[in-house]
Amino acid sequence: MHALKGMDAILVPGGFGERGIEGKIQAVRYARENGIPYLGICLGMQLAVIEYGRHVLGLENANSTEFNRATPHPVIAMITEWEDAARGAQLRDEASAKGGTMRLGAQAVDLGQGTIAREVYGRDEIQERHRHRYEFNNTYLDRYQRGGLKISGFSKDGLVEIVELPGHPWFLATQFHPEFTSTPRGGHPLFTGFVKAARAHRAAQMPVAATA
Repeated sequence: MHALKGMDAILVPGGFGERGIEGKIQAVRYARENGIPYLGICLGMQLAVIEYGRHVLGLENANSTEFNRATPHPVIAMITEWEDAARGAQLRDEASAKGGTMRLGAQAVDLGQGTIAREVYGRDEIQERHRHRYEFNNTYLDRYQRGGLKISGFSKDGLVEIVELPGHPWFLATQFHPEFTSTPRGGHPLFTGFVKAARAHRAAQMPVAATA
């Protein structure tokens, strides 16, 4: 990870497919372990969850079923996969029609008090747009919360929308896409907060000028 040394901040954006996933997970780990501001968007949130599961919670080979359907810890999966684990039936697989499995469009998100998200947005409820297929597996929710990961945003029906890392200067990742509602003039609160955190991190790394 020497290539990331000296970075002001690290962003992992949304995407599909397994290309470059392990490298992105290492970038998340570097940001987490070295106090570098991190913003994860969609896939970037899912990889933050995978990284935390593997390297903090001890969930060996934790993964998303998008990348490894045989993972022993499917911490990211389609809703039908982790709900059907209890009920039995597997309703969809990789050969199924894709459109009906995606969560699309604007949805309300409830923000937790005392979180970076609540501070950045300045309100308790937000509306953000989505475009994804895989979700945080809620059967692991208690394990992650007990293990120190802060879930700072939930959808109205209880899906994980935002994760944060307490004790880190600025580590936040969202399941939704803030770029979908950002504008050149208006920007977006998360991007503003991320840039401010990057500048603060940069300033903290600058050598202190010697006094006469």
